[in-house]
Amino acid sequence: MQQQNMNFQGQQQGIMQTPPSVVSTKDSLYLTDMLSWNLLAMKKAHFFAQQCQDQELKMEIEKCGQMHQKHYEKILTHLNSPQNQTYSQMPGMQ
Repeated sequence: MQQQNMNFQGQQQGIMQTPPSVVSTKDSLYLTDMLSWNLLAMKKAHFFAQQCQDQELKMEIEKCGQMHQKHYEKILTHLNSPQNQTYSQMPGMQ
């Protein structure tokens, strides 16, 4: 039990309070994947909601699609934030 508490505390110390100024290639690929997953889920939810006959179920599927759309837009907002624009305009940071 004590070992688990120590591991948990060690993980808590690794949380970043501010994002790094440079995004690694691995992080960039993961962000691309997150955008793709959310976009695909949004499109699938829209498609299946259109096929659904049950209005209550259709509304729930549409809410699910809207949730994925919000996640997609939130990720884009973070990527297009003024702080990120500043870094991309610095010499040698392209």
